[in-house]
Amino acid sequence: MNLKTDAEAFALNKAYDFLDKDPMNNLSRLGDFLTRHMPKSPSLVAQLTTIEEVSHNPKNNWYKFIQNIWTGIDSGVRRRLFNNFVINTALRSKEIHDKLTEKYDCNIPWAILMDPTSACNLHCIGCWAAEYGNKLNLTYEELDDIIRQANAMGCHFFLYSGGEPLVRKNDLIKLCEAHPDSVFSPFTNGTLIDEHFADEMLRVQNIVPAISAEGFESSTDSRRGKGTYQKIIKAMSILKERKLPFGISACYTSANVQDVGSEEYFDKMIEWGAYFCWIFTYMPIGKAAAPELMASAVQRRFMYDQVRKFRRTKPIFTADFWNDGEYSGYKSSVETYKGGCIAAGRRFLHINANGDIEPCAFIHYSDSNIRKKTLLEALRSPLFMGYRRNQPFNDNLLRPCPVLDNPGALTDIVEKSGAESTDYIARETAKEYSDKCVEKAQAWASVADGLWSRKASH
Repeated sequence: MNLKTDAEAFALNKAYDFLDKDPMNNLSRLGDFLTRHMPKSPSLVAQLTTIEEVSHNPKNNWYKFIQNIWTGIDSGVRRRLFNNFVINTALRSKEIHDKLTEKYDCNIPWAILMDPTSACNLHCIGCWAAEYGNKLNLTYEELDDIIRQANAMGCHFFLYSGGEPLVRKNDLIKLCEAHPDSVFSPFTNGTLIDEHFADEMLRVQNIVPAISAEGFESSTDSRRGKGTYQKIIKAMSILKERKLPFGISACYTSANVQDVGSEEYFDKMIEWGAYFCWIFTYMPIGKAAAPELMASAVQRRFMYDQVRKFRRTKPIFTADFWNDGEYSGYKSSVETYKGGCIAAGRRFLHINANGDIEPCAFIHYSDSNIRKKTLLEALRSPLFMGYRRNQPFNDNLLRPCPVLDNPGALTDIVEKSGAESTDYIARETAKEYSDKCVEKAQAWASVADGLWSRKASH
């Protein structure tokens, strides 16, 4: 028991109840309420200041975002997600993370990404998941055990990728039932979401899909197959009708970056009913990769500027996993981490459908398997400790990745750790993978260093 954490949780629940009674009127008073009732601590001061600024300004895009949460999400689902994400994941996990970090001197993940299956009902151009083959699966019992191990570490946020995770949607619903104190979010192509599955989502209350939509109809269908876009639109309408929260997963490439980064697209996501967007850039994983889809430095800078602009103006939460390294830092009672790469348990890790425990979904090398090691043993393995000892990989946090931004960093860690490729169809060395990124890394370095130096001067 931690009295400070309990007091913060009590105050946050009171604030939720206060807002829930009359959200349209009480939102403008939320900042004042929290300032009066929240325990004062250095970690909360900045957050309270921001909440006060937002709650006093109805024209602020985040004011509108909070309104949308209260008007657009089912009340039972909203309350369950608040308890699981804000209280369990964001608040109560801190003490456990700190104790384990201090005891074992390793990264402790905030979230776990895992693949229930490598099978998929689509065949998307350049998809890295295809490198696993389509016949691998984690059993229900294995998925359940991973979740239980993670819960013991204070981790209550789980993402699914694949393959297409909704190939296993019956098992995913069972896991939601078995773990009502956790949040589950499948990265899905959306084509398997139907009315029955949406009704099951509404019943269990703790699953939030991230639907892959990479621009408009032409760019989505050109990569994912004709008719996919309309199936996605149908899936989102089913979810919105039931007041179920969902987000978008968008991978920008050299071919679709102008769509994904456009104001028209951000407005369209909001119109669809999305509450968040995870933004990725194309990585040339595997020997069947399409390096011509990699974004140029100019295109990456375009996304950098657009995302930051729309964060100030649009009521949708966005995270750009290559351009947001500056925001991933934290300070705990054990250590201070200034930001950068969040892989290898620094914020998350990946477990593929064969049980291989990888630093990241975009890093297909492993020295541990969940069928032979516990999560904690994997976090202390040579591969993961190699990451921990070298994070961040660059003092410029706009160059966080050990592959795309710092070619050679991954190669060194993989070779020293003895990790092996997990691409069972066509293996490639870490050097072969990294070498495909050298040109893009050099071009981005000159852009990113200019941006970073200007930030430092301010």
